[in-house]
Amino acid sequence: MSRRFIVEADGGSRGNPGPAGYGALVLDAASGEVLAETAESIGRATNNVAEYRGLIAGLRAAHALDPSATVLVRMDSKLVVEQMSGRWKIKHPDMRPLAVEARDIFPSGAVRYEWIPRERNKHADRLANEAMDAAAKGRSWQPSESKALTAEPAVRDRPEPTQPEAATVGTPAVGWGADQGPGTTFVLLRHGETALTREKRFSGSGSTGDADPELAPAGVRQAEAAAVALAAAPEGRRIEAIVASPLRRCRQTAQAVADRLGLEVRIEAGLRETDFAAWEGLTFAEVNERHPQDLARWLASAQAEPTGGGESLTAVARRTALARDKIMARYAGRTVLLVSHVTPIKSLLRLALGAPTEAMFRMELSPAALSAVTYYNDGHASMRLFNDTAHLRTADGAGPLGPYAAAPAWR
Repeated sequence: MSRRFIVEADGGSRGNPGPAGYGALVLDAASGEVLAETAESIGRATNNVAEYRGLIAGLRAAHALDPSATVLVRMDSKLVVEQMSGRWKIKHPDMRPLAVEARDIFPSGAVRYEWIPRERNKHADRLANEAMDAAAKGRSWQPSESKALTAEPAVRDRPEPTQPEAATVGTPAVGWGADQGPGTTFVLLRHGETALTREKRFSGSGSTGDADPELAPAGVRQAEAAAVALAAAPEGRRIEAIVASPLRRCRQTAQAVADRLGLEVRIEAGLRETDFAAWEGLTFAEVNERHPQDLARWLASAQAEPTGGGESLTAVARRTALARDKIMARYAGRTVLLVSHVTPIKSLLRLALGAPTEAMFRMELSPAALSAVTYYNDGHASMRLFNDTAHLRTADGAGPLGPYAAAPAWR
């Protein structure tokens, strides 16, 4: 079977005509994973020309990935969608050659078109604006500088929930805004304690030190306590799927919950912890002593990498955002438990809040703590819970679970 891609494209002009640019992305139709991004300033042009140029760029990016694929193009330009679908005539001389160029990229019948509202095309729109912003500064757009993927997740048409009761899962409380209907809720569980956790050592996914420690006895108890609390959620708000980092401490924590709920654990590599390179296994004080300049740069810039070529906070945020979109595409409208680490969970939370990267240094995330985010149908997100550890009183032998078991705070 041929691969199936989704191309989302947009273009804009600041003046119509005026300084113009386009943005496009290619997604895997099955998983929702973003496979490619492209954007470019095209000088002075109209909105419609920019939109066609975005379409062409998106189709070329998809063709480069697999020329035998079938493609669904989604755009918020009614004009382009209707003209490329053959329902409207192309009268403007500037657009006829562009339409011919777009049609020639894939074989006849391999591409179909669908109109979507503007709010569902935010990712491509952000790319187009990034390209125009870069041109205004005398630069060309670079993929490494893109922030479109790590902004609010674009809302796309996703598979319908397969369970009859899924329509009631994760329904947010109605606040000041209009009721958006059922959203997709991520319940975020940090793994339980390891030997390195208690000593406050950098414990990531690098290849140096003990990069993949198992849960300590206390961490096993914490994972079980979290499982008990999550299993006590009322009908209609229970965890329906579990996705975990591939690292052992997360797989162990996730399995404790899965055993109680009768679910399988799906592994997502994008949820792994930061590669801390030469800092793996060291305390903050030891890193400050051995690599003070590198540590200072890392604390000051999201682009800085740990000593030895580890991952920057920006790099972690990008792959975490990719994982977020993949999971949302697979489990739309449902409540999903994500078992991960400090940096990926904080990245998801600060992206949901629209907060700058430095906000992560002001978040405390305890072992086996629960947080939650609901993603709404208009593309926005709401943090519902942060660093809840009420369930860990049992793990510490200090008493019962208390009210959390009967009424989970993330509901």
